[in-house]
Parts: sequence; C-alpha cells; structure tokens
Amino acid sequence: MNIVVLDAATLAGVSLDPLRKFGTVTEYDTTSAEQLMSRIQSAEVVVTNKVVLNADTLSQLPNLRLICVAATGTNNIDLEAARAHNIAVTNVAGYSTPSVVLHTFTLLGNLMSNIHRYAQDCANGAWQRSDLFCRLDYPIHDLSGKRFVIVGYGNLGQAVAKVASAFGAEVVIAERPGQETVRAERVEFTEALRSADIVSIHCPLTDTTRDLFDADTLALLPAHAILLNTARGGIVNEQALADVLASKQLLGAGVDVLSVEPAAADNPLVQYQGNNLLLTPHTAWASQESITRLIQGIAENIDSFLQGREHNRLV
Repeated sequence: MNIVVLDAATLAGVSLDPLRKFGTVTEYDTTSAEQLMSRIQSAEVVVTNKVVLNADTLSQLPNLRLICVAATGTNNIDLEAARAHNIAVTNVAGYSTPSVVLHTFTLLGNLMSNIHRYAQDCANGAWQRSDLFCRLDYPIHDLSGKRFVIVGYGNLGQAVAKVASAFGAEVVIAERPGQETVRAERVEFTEALRSADIVSIHCPLTDTTRDLFDADTLALLPAHAILLNTARGGIVNEQALADVLASKQLLGAGVDVLSVEPAAADNPLVQYQGNNLLLTPHTAWASQESITRLIQGIAENIDSFLQGREHNRLV
C-alpha cells in the first residue's frame, strides 16, 4: 500500500517501522494546505495528526481507502464526507494515559512545592549565598489530605484519581455542570469547585464545555486552589484565568493546552509573567513510550482494516 504520513514531526522521531510492513511509507514533517493535494493524490492510506482533511479534499482522492488519525480526537476529519466516499477512518485511544497522568502531577508537584522557583534560585546562586543549610523562601504544601476535584471522569480522569488517592488526597468527582440529578458518588459541579484544593480537568472540548471555566466559574474556587488543564484549550477562558492569577484569587495553575495552537504571542497566558502559572506546549501526551504505543496502534488499525475488521473504526 502507498502510505503517506502528513505531520511526522508530531511523532518526535519515533520509528515508523511498524507501518512499513504494509507497504511504502512516505513521511513529511509538516504539510501545509497548499502542499496537501500533491502529497496524497495517489495515497491509499493517509496518517494525520492535525492536518485537516475536509470534504473538498476527500472528494478528489479516488485511491484513498483509509485515514489513520494519529490521535484520539478526529475534529480535523470530515467524517460524513469520508463515509460518503467510502473512506474508512480510525483513531487510537488510551495510548497517552500514563504520559498525561505523569504530566498532570508534574505540574501539580511543581506548583505545590514551588520547585520551579527553587530550581531557578539554585541556578542564580541563591542557595550558595544562604546562611542556612536550606532555603525556605516559598511555601511548600502536601497533597495528602487535600480535596482533589476531577472534572471529566473517563479513562484519564479515573487514572488521575488513582494517583491522587495514592498521595493521600480526597478525590471528588464533579458532576457535569447544569445536571439536575447528581449521580451516586459524585458531587454537584459548583459545590465541588467551592470546596476544592485542586481541580484537574479531563473532559473533552464540546459546545457545553467551551469556556466552562470563565470568570464566574473561576470565582467559585477558593483562593488557595490550584487549577490544572491537560485536556483541551478552550475549556478554560484564558483571559479570565490570567486575571485571577494576577489578582491572587487563585494560588496557581498548570496549563498544557491553549485555545489556539501553536500559541499566539498575544495569548493572555503566554503574556502572563507571574510565577504562579506553569505553561507547557501541549506535551502532556508525548512521552516516547506514549508515541511508540500510538504508532503501534496505527499499525494495528491498518492490519485490522486489511483483514476486514473494524478495530477503532469511526467510519
């Protein structure tokens, strides 16, 4: 088969050898809209992470049989158009869970222990000038005993809950906002936020969750709380978050995702200079092991397609 990988740079140099047993693999680090058609005109399989394949593009690809999304989310693919042109679409789910969990607690650990500030002080020679054996310039907090609120209780939320429990935190599962009925073992959304020490977001971005954490919602959080978003940009209103961080209405925030990526220079969180924000460039998912699992999952999807099975099929 003729397999074309459109944005191989998102795979961080991890070997694509598992795909080569199915045919010829052509890799492009990145692909612009202008380059797209010339690169996939004769492709039978297209692998894309974020490159958009819309209805107009799909209508011009008579050889294309399978689109493998190198991610879980498929909002860059016109699924209805793919169905109309008899093009199968697959994704890979669950491959990044260990990586995202680690990143979540890396952000949290830094914020609760001020490790990023202490490390910078060491680099600047502050410890060397100290009169004491240690430095205690910034407060350090335990996670044990804290009320750890999880928003979005799918596979990722459940995995984060296990680790939070292992640290001795009290895990609280927030009910979906606006629900009249609160399910067993969950807490009404606003009530959960009002009592939170930590809030960790793991829900998808939908019309319902867009700007879920706006100025009004953030105002519900105690001033000592920490907000973590390793889910999707757009769930948290970035200007509102920058404002509460600047006014110390929130102890801190760890953010791995923004509403527009790559980050825009004028994004409020990019411009924010306070040390109570840790901003990382959408790397929570991207451990080497995670990407290896992702590529293996793509290979399994291609194999299943060739065998006539519908493993991970969305269309």
